[in-house]
Amino acid sequence: MENSRKSSSADFAHRLAGELALVIPAHSSILIAFSGGVDSVVLLHLLHQFAARFSWQLSALHVHHGISPDADAWAEFCEQRCAAYNISFHLARVDIAPLREQGIEAAARELRYQAYARHECDFLALAHHADDQAETVLLQLLRGSGVRGASAMPMLAKRKVHWVRPLLGCTREEIVAYAEAHHLRWIEDASNADERYPRNFLRHKVLPILAERFPSYRQTLARSAQHFAEAGTLLDELAQQDAQSAIQADRLRVSELRRLSVPRAKNLLRYFLQSRGSPMPQAVQLDDMVRQLRAARDDAAVCVAYGGWQVRRYRGGVYALRALPGLDGHLRSPWRDQDILDWPALDARLGFARAEGRGISLAKLRSAPVTLRVRQGGEAMRPHAHGPTRTLKNLLQEQHVPPWLRDRLPLLYCGEELVCVLGVAIAAEFQAGEHEAGVQISFIEGPV
Repeated sequence: MENSRKSSSADFAHRLAGELALVIPAHSSILIAFSGGVDSVVLLHLLHQFAARFSWQLSALHVHHGISPDADAWAEFCEQRCAAYNISFHLARVDIAPLREQGIEAAARELRYQAYARHECDFLALAHHADDQAETVLLQLLRGSGVRGASAMPMLAKRKVHWVRPLLGCTREEIVAYAEAHHLRWIEDASNADERYPRNFLRHKVLPILAERFPSYRQTLARSAQHFAEAGTLLDELAQQDAQSAIQADRLRVSELRRLSVPRAKNLLRYFLQSRGSPMPQAVQLDDMVRQLRAARDDAAVCVAYGGWQVRRYRGGVYALRALPGLDGHLRSPWRDQDILDWPALDARLGFARAEGRGISLAKLRSAPVTLRVRQGGEAMRPHAHGPTRTLKNLLQEQHVPPWLRDRLPLLYCGEELVCVLGVAIAAEFQAGEHEAGVQISFIEGPV
């Protein structure tokens, strides 16, 4: 019996080595997401066996969530396992409290992903397997996810680095059998038996019943996930075609949303939001966005908030931006020749670059203390030497500054004299002359 188990585990390892050789080039650096559970223990053991053959450089990362009273012991166990294989070990301690309202599972997952992103590597190896895949597909369907959500987890995915899931074609039963055949030790997390968590409920209550009637459900759901992934790819290609005429820089044209069918408009809006780094809104929120953006009259101020972001409409364009912080109407920031200055009103940073014959005259700025302030109302300036004095209200409208930014743009003052409104105008008397030392102000990361 022991020999049979060893033979089976050898076949298991041989099959995985052949598959990974086609995916991970020689001399690649691989970071292993190492929880200490049986799945990641087996993954660590397998990659350690393969590393010398393929000249891979291995390291492992354990994320300490601090949720369980055993978390310190788990971290110590993981460090010891890595030391036994002479694999570089990294520990990331995270605080789940600020994200707890998302749910413990979702918050822990997001913090893990953030921890992974902080480490340089060619590949991130995760220990998800076929049972995880089946559970994920069912959970996504039960949540009403679209084709992208239901496509679940790919074996290889390109993010900042390549994410690879070597065990995705293996069942939990095969993984445990391999661990037992090699006398491996692993962590048993008691929370995995808690059926209050949806995934655990499926694992312990639903899937065993499903297996009795549909023994091949893992393969069937994996096949469905692949079909969903292909459909998602087609939708992305369609959105890319629509985007060529619809998206200009950071702006989506409302006329294009109106021209398309509702499903196609929703698909384009999803693509636009993703291109802006926005989280995906829920289906009901996306429906509301498309309805308002398409149906509202042209001069309507549309703003739909979701997940710390906002979708707004202005002058026939759709904008997606992070929700702006609260505005301090008394904000004043002194400028004392810094190269960089924080601007809280827009959650942004300002850069000050020296430029000969351009921007604001440095010599004239020396005449009084320099401060940056927010708009109070009634401001005016003369942008052209031989032109009239203009109200700031008119200048902002002429420059088509979106209404939600008008009270938040930094206004540079020298003493009590308005010198510059960033991105709009510089007062004529403060403009740097030819060959004169000047300073130019810009957003380093832009308004967000």
